Amino acid sequence: MIENFGPLGLFFSAFLAATILPFSSEAAFAAALEMGMEKQTALVAASTGNVLAIVLNFAIGFCLSRWTHRKLLHSKSGRRAFLWSKKYGYAALLLSALPVVGDPLTLAAGVIRLNFMGFLVIAGGLRVLRYWLILLAFY
Repeated sequence: MIENFGPLGLFFSAFLAATILPFSSEAAFAAALEMGMEKQTALVAASTGNVLAIVLNFAIGFCLSRWTHRKLLHSKSGRRAFLWSKKYGYAALLLSALPVVGDPLTLAAGVIRLNFMGFLVIAGGLRVLRYWLILLAFY
């Protein structure tokens, strides 16, 4: 997708990776850099896509909190994410950049109605930081 669509492909790859779809936006980010995409362009495209997806996750959780609450409790990772979010609040968001449990944590943050700006600073900042660290470490 990145090869054909450039930064837009990377944006959508990072966006979809922050939903329930099981694939790595980090691999797409690294592939974009390997194919010669400018570092700043790749960082902005991947970060923007990933942050917008977690905002969508938060909004879904917030708007459908009663229904989502029940659905979250039916899946193992969802139940774990909800309980961590409820117990630890913003501190649980420090794990939101991790695979598997991270994306449900962003949904759970909406369900428990954490303050949006606090959510965005912590979870969004970690998403950007993750790509930036990959860039520093490998490129």
